[in-house]
Amino acid sequence: MTAQAPQVSIFHQQAATASESVEYVVTLPTFRRPDHLVKTLKTVISQDPGASVAIIVMENDADGLAGAHAAREFFLLHKINALVVIAHDRGNCHAYNAGWTAAMATYPQMKALAVIDDDEIASPSWLENLVLIQKRTGADIVGGPQLPDFEDRGRAELKRHPVFMPHYDTSGPVPILYSSGNVLITAPVLAKMPVPYLDPVFNFTGGGDSDFYRRCRAEGFCFAWANEAWVTETVPARRTEQSWIRARSLRTGALSAQLAHRARPGLAGRFRTILHSLLLLAASPFRGIRLWRKTGVASTALFHFYVAVGRLMAEFGVINEQYRNPEKN
Repeated sequence: MTAQAPQVSIFHQQAATASESVEYVVTLPTFRRPDHLVKTLKTVISQDPGASVAIIVMENDADGLAGAHAAREFFLLHKINALVVIAHDRGNCHAYNAGWTAAMATYPQMKALAVIDDDEIASPSWLENLVLIQKRTGADIVGGPQLPDFEDRGRAELKRHPVFMPHYDTSGPVPILYSSGNVLITAPVLAKMPVPYLDPVFNFTGGGDSDFYRRCRAEGFCFAWANEAWVTETVPARRTEQSWIRARSLRTGALSAQLAHRARPGLAGRFRTILHSLLLLAASPFRGIRLWRKTGVASTALFHFYVAVGRLMAEFGVINEQYRNPEKN
Protein backbone atom coordinates (compact mmCIF):
# COMPACT_ATOMS: atom_id res chain seq x y z
CA MET A 1 0.00 0.00 0.00
CA THR A 2 1.11 3.54 -0.65
CA ALA A 3 2.33 5.12 2.61
CA GLN A 4 1.63 8.84 2.91
CA ALA A 5 1.51 11.12 5.93
CA PRO A 6 -2.00 12.59 5.96
CA GLN A 7 -2.31 16.37 5.87
CA VAL A 8 -5.36 16.97 8.07
CA SER A 9 -6.46 19.88 10.22
CA ILE A 10 -9.47 20.56 12.43
CA PHE A 11 -11.77 23.32 11.14
CA HIS A 12 -14.54 23.07 13.73
CA GLN A 13 -15.31 20.93 16.77
CA GLN A 14 -18.19 20.97 19.21
CA ALA A 15 -19.51 18.67 21.91
CA ALA A 16 -23.00 18.19 23.27
CA THR A 17 -21.94 15.27 25.47
CA ALA A 18 -18.63 13.76 26.56
CA SER A 19 -16.75 12.17 23.67
CA GLU A 20 -16.58 8.93 25.67
CA SER A 21 -20.39 8.65 25.43
CA VAL A 22 -20.42 8.50 21.62
CA GLU A 23 -21.11 5.00 20.30
CA TYR A 24 -21.70 5.69 16.61
CA VAL A 25 -20.07 8.18 14.27
CA VAL A 26 -21.38 9.22 10.85
CA THR A 27 -18.59 10.31 8.50
CA LEU A 28 -19.44 12.47 5.51
CA PRO A 29 -16.83 13.42 2.88
CA THR A 30 -17.58 16.54 0.84
CA PHE A 31 -16.18 18.30 -2.20
CA ARG A 32 -17.77 21.46 -3.62
CA ARG A 33 -21.40 20.52 -2.86
CA PRO A 34 -22.23 22.81 0.10
CA ASP A 35 -25.95 23.06 -0.66
CA HIS A 36 -26.45 19.33 -1.00
CA LEU A 37 -24.20 18.73 2.01
CA VAL A 38 -26.67 20.64 4.16
CA LYS A 39 -29.53 18.56 2.72
CA THR A 40 -27.62 15.43 3.65
CA LEU A 41 -26.85 16.68 7.16
CA LYS A 42 -30.53 17.41 7.79
CA THR A 43 -31.33 13.73 7.19
CA VAL A 44 -28.35 12.51 9.20
CA ILE A 45 -28.98 14.61 12.30
CA SER A 46 -32.44 13.08 12.70
CA GLN A 47 -31.12 9.51 12.90
CA ASP A 48 -31.78 7.65 16.15
CA PRO A 49 -29.99 4.29 16.47
CA GLY A 50 -30.69 4.20 20.22
CA ALA A 51 -27.26 5.50 21.24
CA SER A 52 -25.23 8.69 21.16
CA VAL A 53 -24.13 9.78 17.67
CA ALA A 54 -21.45 12.15 16.40
CA ILE A 55 -20.99 13.51 12.87
CA ILE A 56 -17.67 14.13 11.14
CA VAL A 57 -17.55 16.11 7.89
CA MET A 58 -14.38 15.75 5.83
CA GLU A 59 -13.76 18.76 3.59
CA ASN A 60 -11.59 17.86 0.57
CA ASP A 61 -11.43 21.33 -0.99
CA ALA A 62 -8.78 23.00 1.12
CA ASP A 63 -8.80 26.07 -1.14
CA GLY A 64 -12.53 26.82 -1.29
CA LEU A 65 -13.75 25.38 2.04
CA ALA A 66 -17.39 25.91 1.03
CA GLY A 67 -18.40 22.60 2.57
CA ALA A 68 -16.51 23.25 5.79
CA HIS A 69 -18.21 26.63 6.25
CA ALA A 70 -21.64 25.18 5.46
CA ALA A 71 -21.14 22.31 7.91
CA ARG A 72 -19.95 24.61 10.70
CA GLU A 73 -22.92 26.93 10.26
CA PHE A 74 -25.25 23.94 10.33
CA PHE A 75 -23.68 22.37 13.42
CA LEU A 76 -23.76 25.63 15.38
CA LEU A 77 -27.56 25.53 15.11
CA HIS A 78 -27.77 22.06 16.67
CA LYS A 79 -26.78 20.47 19.95
CA ILE A 80 -24.67 17.58 18.72
CA ASN A 81 -21.17 16.13 18.86
CA ALA A 82 -19.62 17.26 15.60
CA LEU A 83 -16.26 17.64 13.93
CA VAL A 84 -15.22 19.23 10.64
CA VAL A 85 -11.78 18.25 9.39
CA ILE A 86 -9.93 19.39 6.29
CA ALA A 87 -8.17 16.74 4.21
CA HIS A 88 -5.64 19.01 2.52
CA ASP A 89 -4.47 16.37 0.05
CA ARG A 90 -6.96 16.07 -2.80
CA GLY A 91 -8.59 12.69 -3.41
CA ASN A 92 -11.51 10.69 -2.05
CA CYS A 93 -9.26 8.16 -0.28
CA HIS A 94 -7.54 10.98 1.62
CA ALA A 95 -10.95 12.32 2.66
CA TYR A 96 -12.20 8.97 3.93
CA ASN A 97 -8.94 8.28 5.75
CA ALA A 98 -9.07 11.67 7.45
CA GLY A 99 -12.56 11.05 8.80
CA TRP A 100 -12.02 7.47 9.87
CA THR A 101 -8.75 8.27 11.63
CA ALA A 102 -10.36 11.26 13.38
CA ALA A 103 -13.27 9.09 14.54
CA MET A 104 -10.93 6.55 16.12
CA ALA A 105 -8.89 9.27 17.84
CA THR A 106 -11.77 11.48 19.01
CA TYR A 107 -14.39 8.97 20.14
CA PRO A 108 -12.60 6.17 22.05
CA GLN A 109 -15.79 4.22 22.88
CA MET A 110 -17.09 4.20 19.31
CA LYS A 111 -18.69 0.89 18.34
CA ALA A 112 -18.94 1.61 14.62
CA LEU A 113 -18.85 4.37 12.07
CA ALA A 114 -21.20 4.89 9.16
CA VAL A 115 -20.44 6.52 5.83
CA ILE A 116 -22.74 8.59 3.64
CA ASP A 117 -21.73 10.83 0.74
CA ASP A 118 -22.58 14.50 0.20
CA ASP A 119 -24.79 13.73 -2.81
CA GLU A 120 -27.00 11.36 -0.84
CA ILE A 121 -30.10 11.60 1.36
CA ALA A 122 -30.55 9.18 4.25
CA SER A 123 -33.85 7.38 4.78
CA PRO A 124 -35.50 8.06 8.18
CA SER A 125 -34.28 4.82 9.79
CA TRP A 126 -31.04 4.49 7.80
CA LEU A 127 -28.57 4.28 10.68
CA GLU A 128 -30.96 2.32 12.89
CA ASN A 129 -31.31 -0.37 10.21
CA LEU A 130 -27.56 -0.59 9.60
CA VAL A 131 -27.01 -1.11 13.34
CA LEU A 132 -29.89 -3.59 13.55
CA ILE A 133 -28.49 -5.83 10.80
CA GLN A 134 -24.99 -5.59 12.26
CA LYS A 135 -26.23 -6.80 15.64
CA ARG A 136 -28.47 -9.46 14.10
CA THR A 137 -25.78 -10.96 11.86
CA GLY A 138 -22.63 -10.17 13.83
CA ALA A 139 -21.07 -8.86 10.62
CA ASP A 140 -18.05 -6.61 10.82
CA ILE A 141 -19.09 -4.44 7.85
CA VAL A 142 -22.66 -3.77 6.71
CA GLY A 143 -23.71 -2.11 3.45
CA GLY A 144 -26.99 -0.75 2.20
CA PRO A 145 -28.59 0.33 -1.11
CA GLN A 146 -27.77 3.60 -2.87
CA LEU A 147 -30.94 4.24 -4.86
CA PRO A 148 -30.61 6.68 -7.77
CA ASP A 149 -32.66 9.87 -7.79
CA PHE A 150 -32.35 11.11 -11.38
CA GLU A 151 -32.47 14.83 -12.03
CA ASP A 152 -33.67 13.88 -15.52
CA ARG A 153 -37.01 12.35 -14.59
CA GLY A 154 -37.33 10.89 -18.06
CA ARG A 155 -34.54 8.36 -17.40
CA ALA A 156 -36.24 6.37 -14.65
CA GLU A 157 -35.73 3.11 -16.59
CA LEU A 158 -31.99 3.40 -15.84
CA LYS A 159 -32.73 2.31 -12.28
CA ARG A 160 -32.58 -1.19 -13.78
CA HIS A 161 -29.14 -0.63 -15.33
CA PRO A 162 -26.26 -2.39 -13.47
CA VAL A 163 -24.39 0.91 -13.18
CA PHE A 164 -27.16 2.20 -10.89
CA MET A 165 -28.51 -0.98 -9.29
CA PRO A 166 -27.55 -2.15 -5.77
CA HIS A 167 -25.45 -5.29 -5.69
CA TYR A 168 -27.89 -7.13 -3.38
CA ASP A 169 -31.62 -6.97 -2.66
CA THR A 170 -32.01 -9.09 0.50
CA SER A 171 -30.85 -8.39 4.04
CA GLY A 172 -28.39 -10.81 5.58
CA PRO A 173 -24.80 -12.06 5.22
CA VAL A 174 -23.09 -11.44 1.87
CA PRO A 175 -19.67 -12.45 0.50
CA ILE A 176 -18.30 -8.89 0.17
CA LEU A 177 -19.27 -5.26 -0.47
CA TYR A 178 -18.22 -2.91 -3.25
CA SER A 179 -19.13 0.65 -2.29
CA SER A 180 -18.37 2.99 0.61
CA GLY A 181 -21.26 5.35 -0.12
CA ASN A 182 -23.56 3.62 2.38
CA VAL A 183 -21.80 1.43 4.88
CA LEU A 184 -21.31 0.69 8.60
CA ILE A 185 -17.81 -0.36 9.69
CA THR A 186 -17.26 -1.66 13.22
CA ALA A 187 -14.44 -0.31 15.36
CA PRO A 188 -12.53 -3.64 15.53
CA VAL A 189 -12.08 -3.47 11.75
CA LEU A 190 -10.54 -0.01 11.94
CA ALA A 191 -8.42 -1.01 14.94
CA LYS A 192 -6.88 -3.94 13.04
CA MET A 193 -6.56 -2.64 9.48
CA PRO A 194 -3.44 -0.58 8.68
CA VAL A 195 -3.55 3.17 8.19
CA PRO A 196 -4.17 4.64 5.65
CA TYR A 197 -7.30 2.54 5.42
CA LEU A 198 -7.96 3.31 1.76
CA ASP A 199 -4.92 3.17 -0.49
CA PRO A 200 -4.31 6.66 -1.97
CA VAL A 201 -3.30 5.05 -5.28
CA PHE A 202 -7.07 4.85 -5.93
CA ASN A 203 -7.71 8.54 -5.16
CA PHE A 204 -8.78 9.55 -8.67
CA THR A 205 -9.82 6.23 -10.17
CA GLY A 206 -12.23 4.85 -7.59
CA GLY A 207 -11.85 1.33 -6.29
CA GLY A 208 -10.23 2.20 -2.97
CA ASP A 209 -13.28 0.90 -1.12
CA SER A 210 -13.33 -2.39 -3.05
CA ASP A 211 -9.63 -2.86 -2.37
CA PHE A 212 -10.22 -2.14 1.34
CA TYR A 213 -13.03 -4.70 1.54
CA ARG A 214 -10.89 -7.29 -0.23
CA ARG A 215 -8.13 -6.79 2.34
CA CYS A 216 -10.68 -6.91 5.19
CA ARG A 217 -11.97 -10.25 3.92
CA ALA A 218 -8.41 -11.57 3.80
CA GLU A 219 -8.11 -10.63 7.50
CA GLY A 220 -11.20 -12.72 8.29
CA PHE A 221 -13.80 -9.95 8.60
CA CYS A 222 -17.32 -10.71 7.36
CA PHE A 223 -20.02 -8.70 5.59
CA ALA A 224 -23.78 -8.23 5.58
CA TRP A 225 -26.41 -6.31 3.63
CA ALA A 226 -29.15 -4.14 5.15
CA ASN A 227 -31.71 -3.71 2.40
CA GLU A 228 -33.89 -1.42 4.52
CA ALA A 229 -30.99 0.94 5.25
CA TRP A 230 -31.29 2.80 1.97
CA VAL A 231 -30.11 6.19 0.88
CA THR A 232 -30.99 8.06 -2.29
CA GLU A 233 -28.19 9.36 -4.49
CA THR A 234 -28.78 12.48 -6.56
CA VAL A 235 -27.76 11.66 -10.15
CA PRO A 236 -27.09 14.67 -12.41
CA ALA A 237 -28.46 14.56 -15.95
CA ARG A 238 -24.89 14.22 -17.29
CA ARG A 239 -24.59 10.81 -15.65
CA THR A 240 -27.61 9.46 -17.50
CA GLU A 241 -26.02 10.07 -20.89
CA GLN A 242 -24.77 7.01 -22.74
CA SER A 243 -21.22 8.38 -22.96
CA TRP A 244 -20.99 8.59 -19.15
CA ILE A 245 -22.56 5.17 -18.63
CA ARG A 246 -20.12 3.69 -21.15
CA ALA A 247 -17.18 5.36 -19.40
CA ARG A 248 -18.38 4.12 -16.01
CA SER A 249 -18.75 0.56 -17.32
CA LEU A 250 -15.24 0.64 -18.83
CA ARG A 251 -13.89 1.95 -15.54
CA THR A 252 -15.63 -0.87 -13.68
CA GLY A 253 -13.81 -3.36 -15.86
CA ALA A 254 -10.46 -1.59 -15.50
CA LEU A 255 -10.71 -1.55 -11.71
CA SER A 256 -11.75 -5.19 -11.70
CA ALA A 257 -8.55 -6.11 -13.57
CA GLN A 258 -6.43 -3.94 -11.27
CA LEU A 259 -7.86 -5.58 -8.15
CA ALA A 260 -7.38 -9.03 -9.68
CA HIS A 261 -3.69 -8.26 -10.21
CA ARG A 262 -3.38 -7.24 -6.57
CA ALA A 263 -5.01 -10.46 -5.46
CA ARG A 264 -2.88 -12.62 -7.80
CA PRO A 265 0.49 -10.95 -8.39
CA GLY A 266 3.13 -12.42 -10.66
CA LEU A 267 3.24 -13.77 -14.17
CA ALA A 268 0.88 -16.68 -13.52
CA GLY A 269 -1.66 -14.36 -11.93
CA ARG A 270 -1.46 -11.93 -14.84
CA PHE A 271 -1.99 -14.72 -17.35
CA ARG A 272 -5.01 -15.93 -15.39
CA THR A 273 -6.48 -12.43 -15.26
CA ILE A 274 -6.02 -11.86 -19.00
CA LEU A 275 -7.60 -15.22 -19.75
CA HIS A 276 -10.54 -14.35 -17.51
CA SER A 277 -10.95 -11.03 -19.34
CA LEU A 278 -10.97 -12.77 -22.73
CA LEU A 279 -13.56 -15.26 -21.54
CA LEU A 280 -15.74 -12.42 -20.27
CA LEU A 281 -15.46 -10.72 -23.64
CA ALA A 282 -16.48 -13.90 -25.46
CA ALA A 283 -19.47 -14.36 -23.16
CA SER A 284 -20.54 -10.71 -23.16
CA PRO A 285 -22.99 -10.89 -26.13
CA PHE A 286 -24.94 -13.72 -24.52
CA ARG A 287 -24.87 -12.16 -21.05
CA GLY A 288 -25.92 -8.82 -22.58
CA ILE A 289 -28.95 -10.29 -24.29
CA ARG A 290 -30.04 -11.99 -21.06
CA LEU A 291 -29.63 -8.74 -19.15
CA TRP A 292 -31.64 -6.83 -21.76
CA ARG A 293 -34.46 -9.35 -21.53
CA LYS A 294 -34.39 -9.25 -17.73
CA THR A 295 -34.37 -5.46 -17.35
CA GLY A 296 -36.20 -4.37 -20.50
CA VAL A 297 -33.55 -1.64 -20.93
CA ALA A 298 -31.80 -1.89 -24.29
CA SER A 299 -28.64 -0.08 -23.18
CA THR A 300 -27.91 -2.81 -20.62
CA ALA A 301 -27.07 -5.18 -23.47
CA LEU A 302 -23.65 -3.56 -23.82
CA PHE A 303 -22.75 -3.44 -20.13
CA HIS A 304 -20.87 -6.76 -19.93
CA PHE A 305 -19.11 -5.98 -23.21
CA TYR A 306 -17.83 -2.64 -21.89
CA VAL A 307 -16.69 -4.23 -18.63
CA ALA A 308 -14.71 -6.88 -20.52
CA VAL A 309 -13.21 -4.25 -22.84
CA GLY A 310 -12.29 -2.09 -19.84
CA ARG A 311 -10.46 -5.03 -18.29
CA LEU A 312 -8.48 -5.63 -21.47
CA MET A 313 -7.71 -1.93 -21.92
CA ALA A 314 -6.27 -1.90 -18.41
CA GLU A 315 -4.30 -5.10 -19.08
CA PHE A 316 -2.52 -3.49 -22.02
CA GLY A 317 -2.19 -0.01 -20.56
CA VAL A 318 -4.52 1.81 -22.94
CA ILE A 319 -7.18 2.88 -20.47
CA ASN A 320 -7.17 6.68 -20.50
CA GLU A 321 -8.20 9.30 -17.95
CA GLN A 322 -11.64 9.72 -19.52
CA TYR A 323 -12.49 6.15 -18.65
CA ARG A 324 -10.58 6.05 -15.37
CA ASN A 325 -12.55 8.89 -13.86
CA PRO A 326 -15.87 9.54 -15.66
CA GLU A 327 -17.21 11.69 -12.78
CA LYS A 328 -14.93 14.50 -13.98
CA ASN A 329 -16.53 14.61 -17.41
